[in-house]
Amino acid sequence: MRKSVLILVAHLFFFIGGARAQETSATPPAEVSENNRLKNQTDEKIYQMALRYNDINVAKAKLYDLMERNPRNLRYAELLASLYFEMEQYTSSALVAMDMLEIDDKNISALEIAAYSLEQVGALERALPHFESLHLLSGDLFSLYKTSYLQYTLKKYDEAMNSVNMLIKNNKVGEQNLTFPTESNQSQEVSMLAAALNLKGLIYKDQGSNNEAKAAFEEALQKSPDFELAKTNLASL
Repeated sequence: MRKSVLILVAHLFFFIGGARAQETSATPPAEVSENNRLKNQTDEKIYQMALRYNDINVAKAKLYDLMERNPRNLRYAELLASLYFEMEQYTSSALVAMDMLEIDDKNISALEIAAYSLEQVGALERALPHFESLHLLSGDLFSLYKTSYLQYTLKKYDEAMNSVNMLIKNNKVGEQNLTFPTESNQSQEVSMLAAALNLKGLIYKDQGSNNEAKAAFEEALQKSPDFELAKTNLASL
């Protein structure tokens, strides 16, 4: 399915049952005047039509109009940030999401968009606290994995080891899978537990603890015997 169709489905779904909802921001917006309410309805309809006809520029323009008219309603900023992210304009999506977090620092959608957008543009130091907050607020295990991986990449080894151990000890980590590339340019799914153990091995390896690294890679392969990356890491020792 083309990206434009995915955007259309996601954004139209967001509006289902939401055309009347003006209270989704962190601070309830002031009562909307009848004139503004009618303008909002018109702009929302044009926004949806623009998505349907894949006119992204018009869709973005209508969201800007809605944001300017309803500055305390984060729903429109969230849609704009999501639209920029889907279009791979990651700097713009990050900036919109971070503005949302200035208003509501516990906004899960804004944290997700900010974290992944900043990671995409290589701002790993700035992405890391957003992944940390995302895990703390939602309990999402993938966010914890991303936290540990970024900590490892940034050579924050003690923090990375603490995060990866938290992940390994979680009872639900074996129920989720992650996708990794293979040497044949394909992809394979492995358990998140195996991925966490492989990451633990990398942390040990970078610190020169090869015996501990070897044990971690071997344990990862016990959980996912076909895990190519863990095999490669083990062989590199």
